[in-house]
Amino acid sequence: MHFEEITKETLYIALEIINSNPGFNLHENDNAIRELADLEEEFLNPVTTSEFIKLDDTYIGVVDYLLENPKDQCPWLGLLVIHSDYQGFGFGAQAYALIESDMHKRGLERIRIGVVKENGKAKKFWESLGFLSIKTALSENGKEIYVYERLFSKDCS
Repeated sequence: MHFEEITKETLYIALEIINSNPGFNLHENDNAIRELADLEEEFLNPVTTSEFIKLDDTYIGVVDYLLENPKDQCPWLGLLVIHSDYQGFGFGAQAYALIESDMHKRGLERIRIGVVKENGKAKKFWESLGFLSIKTALSENGKEIYVYERLFSKDCS
């Protein structure tokens, strides 16, 4: 498994991955289907890192993260989505492990995520990876979210 930068030319692949998860889109954006323009603003910006998750030559997911959120000086994982065809095989956990390893090598000690209150599937997934809920907040679009945090272990490689 490895990561590849999302570009304007490959953004349509990200759209297909995102739209394979209509339930997630409803929780996050109140719309089951996203548009290319939505993703252009979300993924092609100078602030976050947006990458495909690839298994050999197959695009299986998308990740978007921020190494330092100016609001709290912590790294944030904004999105980790696996194409619906590839869910249930542990690829999300494997991708997260690679992200955590990379952040740990950069000298970072923790990572935060926000999970929409109604997204029980996501809460269960992140809790299974050792994330702990530290507070609630409102997202930029006014949704109540649980803020989760995971401290990296000292022996992380």
